[in-house]
Amino acid sequence: PRRYRYYQNACTQSYSYVWWDWERWEREIDWMALSGINLAPAFVGQEAVWQRVYWSLGLNQSEIDAYFTGPAFLAWNRMGNLRGWAGPLPPAWHLKQLYLQYRIVERMRSLGMMTVLPAFAGHVPRGVLRVFPRINATRLGGWSHFDCTYSCTYLLDPQDPMFQVIGTLFLKELIKDFGTDHIYSADTFNEMTPLSSDPAYLSRVSNAVFKSMTGADPEALWLMQGWLFQHQPDFWQPAQVRALLHGVPLGRMIILDLFAESKPVYQWTESFYGQPFIWCMLHNFGGNHGLFGAVEAINHGPFAARRFPNSTMVGTGVVPEGIEQNDVVYELMNELGWRQEPLDLPSWVTRYAERRYGAPNPAAAGAWRLLLRSVYNCSGVCVNHNRSPLVRRPSLRMDTQLWYNASDVYEAWRLLLAAGAELGSSPTFRYDLVDVTRQAAQQLVGEFYLSIRRAFQSQALPELLTAGGVLVYDLLPELDNLLSSHSLFLLGRWLESARAVATSDREAEQYELNARNQVTLWGPTGNILDYANKQLGGLVLDYYGVRWSLFVSALVESLNSGSPFHQDQFNQAVFQVERGFIYNKKRYPAVPVGDTLEISRKLFLKYYP
Repeated sequence: PRRYRYYQNACTQSYSYVWWDWERWEREIDWMALSGINLAPAFVGQEAVWQRVYWSLGLNQSEIDAYFTGPAFLAWNRMGNLRGWAGPLPPAWHLKQLYLQYRIVERMRSLGMMTVLPAFAGHVPRGVLRVFPRINATRLGGWSHFDCTYSCTYLLDPQDPMFQVIGTLFLKELIKDFGTDHIYSADTFNEMTPLSSDPAYLSRVSNAVFKSMTGADPEALWLMQGWLFQHQPDFWQPAQVRALLHGVPLGRMIILDLFAESKPVYQWTESFYGQPFIWCMLHNFGGNHGLFGAVEAINHGPFAARRFPNSTMVGTGVVPEGIEQNDVVYELMNELGWRQEPLDLPSWVTRYAERRYGAPNPAAAGAWRLLLRSVYNCSGVCVNHNRSPLVRRPSLRMDTQLWYNASDVYEAWRLLLAAGAELGSSPTFRYDLVDVTRQAAQQLVGEFYLSIRRAFQSQALPELLTAGGVLVYDLLPELDNLLSSHSLFLLGRWLESARAVATSDREAEQYELNARNQVTLWGPTGNILDYANKQLGGLVLDYYGVRWSLFVSALVESLNSGSPFHQDQFNQAVFQVERGFIYNKKRYPAVPVGDTLEISRKLFLKYYP
């Protein structure tokens, strides 16, 4: 049950790693080694290999360009969800990514890790139908809120002879370049409804995918994300799940039970009907900021999975969609991969505070025990999309519910500030102080929103002007100042890292638009609006702040004129603001300004309840 300690999610490649250079990759791989990770994907540069395969099949460049998305959306291109959006990929992109991939696999293997390489899942560019007019391919439906302009990929029929030709050709090319550890990843139906629920069809698909792997590597093992089973449970009934899993010989597939801390699949599939699985903690969606964890579920879940009747568990995994948030949860999960039984969490977190700051401090330890029992202790089915009004498009029906006691966070904030004199020189302390202050400010935004809504509904203009004014002209600018004081909370860092990959001004502009769109509209028309929201210095002021200003003005205007507030009209107006941010061409600093401790203390003196 402890054979593997797995790390990375297919989406992390786009939400977090997309603009990384070798230096940043090397740090991550070293952290993986220090954390005991021994199995992880190496997905970088695969588009360059695919391009060679498409060329050899007879596709032309414009057909390839119409298929690949831009860099910030490649994760969903690889899973057959999207095509073409924010693309194409410039030639220099392929060269740089290939160079990175050579170094990534070399470094991972030198530290004793097994690499998981990508394989063919069955999705093909439309150009394949031009070259092979008799090929049997069918269009899948649209993904998420995208229509067929950028979605509806073609899926090759599993019995079409070209399935094996393309799949094996790609894998042989890949192995020739990068060698292999014999484990391959492919997701045919990630958030995509299959063309038929007939078990025989589903078995044929998984069998075809596996066969195309063994055609290139007889020792192939297929690693598959188990997200689809809990994402579309109405489709994936036991018969369908069993059919897909049993299309592959037992033991030649490993399933990632991707969201096991909240919605484990092994429990209702008799431990994946005999196929090995890895118990994974997903934890984060879209790389959102926001303190969150389900520590009791992860402290007990892996041990319950081992004790499950006829358990086929072969390891634990950490699979966040985005990283660089909530370090404590990942430290805990990485430790649990080595343990025989659950930890005593309050004493563990006390030691964690000491390790993290390099010195024992009663106030800091107290703050962490409060955070552990509140924000980090979500129970039941917890899905961590940050829904705070701060990072969502304003309306009169916003969700302000918390799963914890807000006063615990305010008190932890007070205790951390009290520890500032002793621990202020520790970089990890300064990061945590920003993060906890940011969480307190996020809670305050929710409280101001409720005041604004109450004032509007009771037609109290003075109260509306007061609450709206404090939010828009003081709290949000102060939060932006706080975030701007730490390099890990800067919009400029995200945008400049995107520009740094470019080899021309034109590429720099394309990459920056990719980076801006991902954290805001997520698509041309706000298709997955604010899914990947971040709290970054620059973004709070020029994106969230401008939206709130427009909302408060619209409510004031409505009370002044006596005409009702129309959400639809507001949405049209605010979309122009959101789109305007993506194209504002403003350069944001990638270097922090101001003293974190001073800014946090100033916010505390003004706003501590």
